[in-house]
Amino acid sequence: MPNTPQLSRDLGVSHATAVVVGTVIGSGIFLVPAEMMQAVGSAKLVYLAWIAGGLLSFFGALTYAELGAMKPQAGGEYVYVRDAYGPLAGFLYAWTWFLIAKPASIATITTGIVRILGTFPALAFLSRDVISAPYAVSYGQIVAIAATILISILNYLGIKKAGDFQLIFTVLKVLIILGVVAVGFTFMGGSWGHFAENYKFAQGGVTGFMAALVAALWAYDGWNDLNMVAGEIRRPERSIPIALIAGVATVGALYMLLNAAVQYVLPAAAIAASQRPASDAVAMVLGGMGAAIVSAGMAISMLVTLNGTIMSGARVPFAVARDGYFFSTLAEVHPRFHTPGAAIIVQAALSILLLLLGGSFRQFFSLAIFAEWLFYMIAGSTVFVFRTREPQAIRPYRVWGYPLVPGLFLAAAALLLYYTFTANLRNSLLGTLVILAGIPVFYAFRRKQTA
Repeated sequence: MPNTPQLSRDLGVSHATAVVVGTVIGSGIFLVPAEMMQAVGSAKLVYLAWIAGGLLSFFGALTYAELGAMKPQAGGEYVYVRDAYGPLAGFLYAWTWFLIAKPASIATITTGIVRILGTFPALAFLSRDVISAPYAVSYGQIVAIAATILISILNYLGIKKAGDFQLIFTVLKVLIILGVVAVGFTFMGGSWGHFAENYKFAQGGVTGFMAALVAALWAYDGWNDLNMVAGEIRRPERSIPIALIAGVATVGALYMLLNAAVQYVLPAAAIAASQRPASDAVAMVLGGMGAAIVSAGMAISMLVTLNGTIMSGARVPFAVARDGYFFSTLAEVHPRFHTPGAAIIVQAALSILLLLLGGSFRQFFSLAIFAEWLFYMIAGSTVFVFRTREPQAIRPYRVWGYPLVPGLFLAAAALLLYYTFTANLRNSLLGTLVILAGIPVFYAFRRKQTA
């Protein structure tokens, strides 16, 4: 129908790149250097894990660049899985993303923001309860819910507003990281000798390196969110490949620089023992005020990640509802703001429900990560299906190094999937059951559609 409102292509290549950079760089780079040092025990092996994780993520970005340029529609991975493996597989992806991955990711990010804010003495009350009966709700949960609502409202009011927020605060985030790097390398007490040190209590061996690689891959996670908003990007056949390739490359460079600055300031044993290596490194140079600045930077960083996550997540239920396999209300586009308003509201409601049910940062994270990497692997594999089935299709961008590059990405996804499944068996099994529960739901909607 000609008068039916449609999504607006208001995101330029700078916005698209900010979605990649801003969504990927959350709290991980500030926290995982300790975990990686505990796993491998030397700066050289930590760097090897960062390089390997960066290359594998870059290979994934190259693979998704071909898929996104070929099929630049809202929903991203849902569209690739649906077209390659059929509507049931596509629905199970959307069902899982809508019910588990995105709400759990949003809860993870907002819980992480509260945890960081709680390190400020003036905000120590965040851990206390507002009400204790019939259910205990803390001030921290209220702040997490408020952040979810505010960023959801921003996205409801227009993709351009959300995109501008993403761009401005991503630039601020990058400047903060470069500031930490500059502070680290100007420290008179720093030493290049730290790069040759070893942490003798490290896990070590192949198992230790794999644990460090998994931590690095987690820190690089989130670049795929761009493809979900492909329906709102101008000139997507050009902008998506540029944003994915430039974005992941930028993230890799920033990660290497920040890790080097931390290594320069702190000895290996201090990094392994630290809960927040970047904060401790800056505190050593600037004192307590420096650590507070880094903590504030981490909170801003995670707020930008939250915006990218909310922006991308709502496009998946919108896309599957548009195909007739979910509630039709979720396929509606707001007549004034040209956003999937109902999908944004329901996504926020599910996230708030998770936050009210309670749970730790780690519990939310482990609930999300298994579902995410399962579908990274499935969505990435579709490039082989389309190359075989549609060899003559128009491909504005072709993944460099095919089939080796996408093959290595799939191997990395399978590796991370194995480690996340075995390390978080309970949550992974719960995720599997939720995925399978989508099968009867799909057939219920299909019967309704047929009737």
